[in-house]
Order: sequence, then structure tokens, then C-alpha cells
Amino acid sequence: MTGTFTLVIETSTPRASLATIGPGGHLEQRDFTSDRSHNAVLFSPLQELLDARDGIEVGLVLVGSGPGSYSGTRVGIAAAQGVAIACGCPAVAVPSILAVPSAQNGAACLAIGDARRGSFWTARMEKSRLLAEPELTDASGLEAIVSEAVRDGLAVFSFEEPGRFPLPPELQTQVRHEFPNAERLWQTWQATPSEIREKWLTEAPQPMYLKPPHITPAKSQGSRGFQSAARSRRTD
Repeated sequence: MTGTFTLVIETSTPRASLATIGPGGHLEQRDFTSDRSHNAVLFSPLQELLDARDGIEVGLVLVGSGPGSYSGTRVGIAAAQGVAIACGCPAVAVPSILAVPSAQNGAACLAIGDARRGSFWTARMEKSRLLAEPELTDASGLEAIVSEAVRDGLAVFSFEEPGRFPLPPELQTQVRHEFPNAERLWQTWQATPSEIREKWLTEAPQPMYLKPPHITPAKSQGSRGFQSAARSRRTD
């Protein structure tokens, strides 16, 4: 926003980063590595970037929503909401899978990930937008989806090591190991069509779920049991 800073937080993978973009477009980024403990190392570089603003207000906070490390993503979103509340500005979640080299300049590509317990997720993107929400599949479905993407000439990438996927060697070699960062998240926001940005602005930031939350019914009628909280499949 004109005359203000934009703060960007990307913590959905162990290769986390923060950035501020000044009124003149100057970008300052801080990178750090921390697996599942972003809460222990996030705040020092965050404070450093905020202290360097020289009195200029933060007008917008962008935060990566994954899919990725559920713990890391939640920490990033909590920090983003805290700064936004303190500064009286919006906090907006942007899908982290749009902020990788393969998706730069709106290139069509396929993201894949391990959803654990024999499940995998895939998501196709093009023109700086997701064509659909990430979908779950099994090992055979993953192989078919990746094979089709390769035949179509799409780049295939993952935040995880390609060797962890049950794919034939010739397909594993086609999977790029890539990570999002704060600068590319900012570039994604800039390239996203205005109608999608307006939609994101109306939504409360939350991690990108791979399965809709569900409620488990009470075990028996009349018992003092309790219903479980809403739970979602996650990638930790």
C-alpha cells in the first residue's frame, strides 16, 4: 500500500524467510532454517525488520498458507495476525505453493506432497493461481497424475525430497525439490488477479487444509463423553 510497508512471512517449510517491502519497492529479506521450531527463531529477524522501518507504518501483512509444515505455517500465521492487530492492517494468507521457482511468471506446473499414512496431495497451478484446491490421492493415483503432467510438459515440484514418493525412478528424476520464500510470495501477490486478491482479503488467514475438518460424534447417547474438536489432515 502506498506510503506504508508490506511485511511478508513464509514459514511453511524449514527454509523460512521474512521480508519487508518499502514504499519505494525496496525489499529486505531475512532467511533462516528451523524444522518445527519456528516459534523459537522467528521473532529475532522479525523484530529486526520491523525496527528498520524508520517509523513508517505496516499497511499489509502477507503470510504463506502452505500446504507444508502445519506447525510452521500456524506459527507464521499467528505472527502475521499479531503484527496486523498491532498495526491495524489486514493479514492475508497466500498459498505457499505459488511462491516457488517453477511457478514464477505464471508458469503452469504441478505441486505434489506427502500427506502421510499412504496418502499424497497434488495441486495444479497456472497464471499465478491454483486451478483447484489440493486433492488427496493414493500411490497409484499419484503416479498417474505425475505421468500425465510430465507428458503435458509441466514442471513438477515438491517441498519434500523426491525420493520419498513411490514413483518409478524415471518419474522421481522429474520432480524438482523447491521451496517458497518471502520475496516470491510478494511477487505472487503482485501477479495475482485483483478479484482473487479481494477474495483473500475477506478471508481469515488459516493453513491450507488437505481434508475438510470433521466432527466425530459422541460415542454413546447419554454418556458424558465428549465430541472431538474439528481435525484436519495435515502434512507434519
